Amino acid sequence: MGLPMTDHFEARPSRAVFSVAALVRDVAEALANRFAACAVRGEVSGLSRAVSGHFYFTLKDADGGAALIRCAMFRRAASLLDFAPADGQLVELRGRVAVYEARGELQFIVEAMQRAGAGALYEQFLRLRAQLDGLGLFDASRKRRLPVFPLAVGIVTSLGAAALRDVLTTLARRSPHVQAIVYPSLVQGEAAPAALCAVIEQASRRAEVDVLILCRGGGSLEDLWAFNDERVVRAVAACAIPVVCGVGHETDVTLSDLAADLRAPTPTAAAELAAPKTQDGLDLLGMQAVMLQRRVRDALDGHAQRLDRSAQRLARPDARLREHAQRLGLLGQRLASHLPHALALRRARLAQCDVDLKRAAARCLATRAERLERLAARLQALDPQQVLARGYAWLIDDASGRAVTSARQLAPGSRLQAVLADGKAAATVTAVTGNPDSPQTAPA
Repeated sequence: MGLPMTDHFEARPSRAVFSVAALVRDVAEALANRFAACAVRGEVSGLSRAVSGHFYFTLKDADGGAALIRCAMFRRAASLLDFAPADGQLVELRGRVAVYEARGELQFIVEAMQRAGAGALYEQFLRLRAQLDGLGLFDASRKRRLPVFPLAVGIVTSLGAAALRDVLTTLARRSPHVQAIVYPSLVQGEAAPAALCAVIEQASRRAEVDVLILCRGGGSLEDLWAFNDERVVRAVAACAIPVVCGVGHETDVTLSDLAADLRAPTPTAAAELAAPKTQDGLDLLGMQAVMLQRRVRDALDGHAQRLDRSAQRLARPDARLREHAQRLGLLGQRLASHLPHALALRRARLAQCDVDLKRAAARCLATRAERLERLAARLQALDPQQVLARGYAWLIDDASGRAVTSARQLAPGSRLQAVLADGKAAATVTAVTGNPDSPQTAPA
């Protein structure tokens, strides 16, 4: 038989019994002595920044292993960073290993951080983003406008998610007239992508809402990875209903955000973007009602004035007839006084035209007569009879009947006729003497 328990403890040599605080403190001191200054490389996950300026995150194994360690980077060290840390980044940390006594957890106190490249999951995110962008799933041209006044809004998220409460609370506060229909789905884990695709396709097929909100709360890159799944992205892009995606916090960006028709920074903002504020719509309707009443009243007043004027004119037709009669009389008087004056003007103009015509004819005849006299004088000066009257004679060869213009045409014994101013004389050539200075003239 074994020893009784009391005997068992008494049989062992006495040893110190630690309190929890002492044990944790001793372990922390041992780790601090062993790992007072070391460097470690891994992938950032679940990064958060406290109001105090401290960074808290988990460093995962860069080779895809399951190991991880919690890290804390206090404001003093964080202020020295030359880049903004983000989930999925591959970083190299320098610092020391310590124990957070409040929870007894191992943690790495970061004194310095530098980039070592992109993490495996983040690289996968970038490759998939480039691939889907090349297929046009993120093009701005394919994004649709949200309906201005939706009557029903669909919500795709987990039933236990805080994001669902935020969206429902926002819709109830801002737009109580809008019906909210929840399409429950997993939003994290290996089964989440298939569940999200099925729910999105179901909402698109049922077509009972005007806008579909796809949302969940914040988390690390791994927590939000379902919304980076290619199947989910394609389902969002193919949805027949406009999709507003509000996944994570303001700094979180997923591929579903890029494929959605509108990205919201948070689930609450997604609800605000999907449905307008009821009070704003009521205020707009009130303004339009006031404007409509004013325009109707103005139109009625205008018609009433025209009706009054028409009634006045209809009640006194004799006044209208007298007005027209007076107008006709005035026109008759103007016509009677204008006709003699117009005729007198026409007669005066006709008389002036007659005088002008006679003057122009006289000037034209005088000009023509003067020119005729000049031409007659020139013609008279060229008359051969006038030349003969000055003592010249015109000789004609009897044999040929041609005028004699050169001595070479004559020969002794030639018979000629001399034409004088007052008659003719017959002559016979007895001798011909030539003038050597005279030009040579061929016989005519």
